[in-house]
Amino acid sequence: MAEIIQRDGTWAFDGTTVRITPGLHRSVPLFRQTYGEIAVPLEAVAGVVYEPERKRGRLRLRLREGADPLLQATGGRLPDAADPYRLMVDIDRSGVAEYVAEEIRHGLLLDQIPKEPTKAYLLPGPPVPVSVRSSDGTVSFDGAQVRIDWADTSERVKRATGPRIVAVGDLVQVEWLPNSGYEDGFMRFVTRETVFSKLPPEKDPYALDLWGSTRRDLLTALVATAVTARLPHPSAREHEGDNGEFADRPRRAAAVPPPADHHDVLLRRLRELGELHREGVLTDEEFTMTKAAVLRGFR
Repeated sequence: MAEIIQRDGTWAFDGTTVRITPGLHRSVPLFRQTYGEIAVPLEAVAGVVYEPERKRGRLRLRLREGADPLLQATGGRLPDAADPYRLMVDIDRSGVAEYVAEEIRHGLLLDQIPKEPTKAYLLPGPPVPVSVRSSDGTVSFDGAQVRIDWADTSERVKRATGPRIVAVGDLVQVEWLPNSGYEDGFMRFVTRETVFSKLPPEKDPYALDLWGSTRRDLLTALVATAVTARLPHPSAREHEGDNGEFADRPRRAAAVPPPADHHDVLLRRLRELGELHREGVLTDEEFTMTKAAVLRGFR
């Protein structure tokens, strides 16, 4: 077995699996500690490299496109320290890091692992149920439906609509952008009815606006990944039409409801906003701003 143990974590390769375990040091991000150990099957690996630097080096594991729901959900936007497929290596352990990388490369060559995108997820993602409290509210996922309970600090238009519950079958995708500390992030649950929505995250009842603790808001990636793992794999939408031809344009169109249905959704949304305004839940300014955002969807 090839193994390297560092403060940030441990990588162990037994010929078939790269087992990545986060370290217990306080410098290890909360997200990594919460996500826990990841067992990466060799068939999910596209490559590995060790990058020596002046004081510390870095091991990087590159996965095949479509193999991991975590990478699919986060789109490569995880901060480096929270990325489980990167390991900082002390300079005196460079030889061990090189050995681990070489053993993984040898395994890829021996098993003739292709580098092409996968047709299914090869990693399971985090277990469910999973629940995370963010700056905008608490989001929970039990494997069948997503529930959002708004925080007291959420916009009134969100709190007025009450908890938001969305079944997995109604979802098209999850959009996720981390809170960087300089710019707000968000997690949006896109359904066939809301795919045209132009509402900003702070007003969108299907989105969490991530503006508080970057450390805790990053945990929303757990939910984004768990949901993504249970949605159709991206490759399932690559072939559209009677002839099953590859076409990226029809794939996107397939997730879009017919214009008439879209307009019906927007009209219902306008009626809901009007009722909230008449009841005094929304101020004139809030109503005007939110109404304008919905009307942009008619264009």
